[in-house]
Amino acid sequence: MASPNARRRQRSTRLTVAVALLVLAAVLVTIAFLDNVAWFQALAAFAAVVLGAAATRITHSELMQTRRDAARDRAQQAQEYRELTDRRTAENEAFAATMAERIAEREAAISGLELALSQAQKHAAATTRKMSAEARRADVAERHLVDSEERAAEAIVCVAELEAEIDVLRAELETWRTAAEPARKRA
Repeated sequence: MASPNARRRQRSTRLTVAVALLVLAAVLVTIAFLDNVAWFQALAAFAAVVLGAAATRITHSELMQTRRDAARDRAQQAQEYRELTDRRTAENEAFAATMAERIAEREAAISGLELALSQAQKHAAATTRKMSAEARRADVAERHLVDSEERAAEAIVCVAELEAEIDVLRAELETWRTAAEPARKRA
């Protein structure tokens, strides 16, 4: 932070001259009254008025110069603020354009992703339907396989029964042959 002395304006030479004129007028008037000479008192009074007027005029011109300087400073500051505002406005517009572009890109990406998601969901649904159909076909085939296995088991049992019957019939045939052979040999 700037020190208080750095912000304080240096006293103008004109103001110093005005103060010196007023001090001179006061000294002249004081000397004139102490001298008690009438014409000197009149001359000192006139000189005091002229010196006071000159000091007032000098102070007024200093005040007007200070006001002009302040007005110039304010105008310059206003111009700098206007330029700063213009720069900030341009930066803000560039930022807004960049953000609008990014938003548009993100929205396009989101739209693309939503489309891809929709297609993936459709594909997943179609695949699920195909898998369900295949599962149903597999169930049907499994049921046919179970039925076929049952029929094969029944056929195996039936074949075993037939083989046992054949064995019985062969044994009977063999028994008949054995019994018929002695009769043939006798004949």
